[in-house]
Amino acid sequence: MLGENFVYFFTVLGFFVGVIFGILKSMDAGGLLTYTFLITIFFYLFSHIIIALYYQTMVAKSYNFPKNMHENDLDYFVKEINKREKLIDSACKITDVVAKMNLEDRAGQKL
Repeated sequence: MLGENFVYFFTVLGFFVGVIFGILKSMDAGGLLTYTFLITIFFYLFSHIIIALYYQTMVAKSYNFPKNMHENDLDYFVKEINKREKLIDSACKITDVVAKMNLEDRAGQKL
């Protein structure tokens, strides 16, 4: 059965259950409509939850995660991050040396 047909079936079922429950519990038209509406909405939402869980389990079982491809990609990213860290560390060392030389030059100019 298609998911769409399942929703239709449960919605109609909820409508009739709501009408019957509303007739048994309520003596006025407002109560009948309220019970019918609430029970129909409950059945409608419940059918969507059932379909979502069904599709999630069916799709999850048939999908294979490409572990080797992701491991290779992650190894590549780790190597690139290490290269960039070394580059940034060397740039920080150079700027520290330049800043130190600048301070020394300023100290020498004041004397």
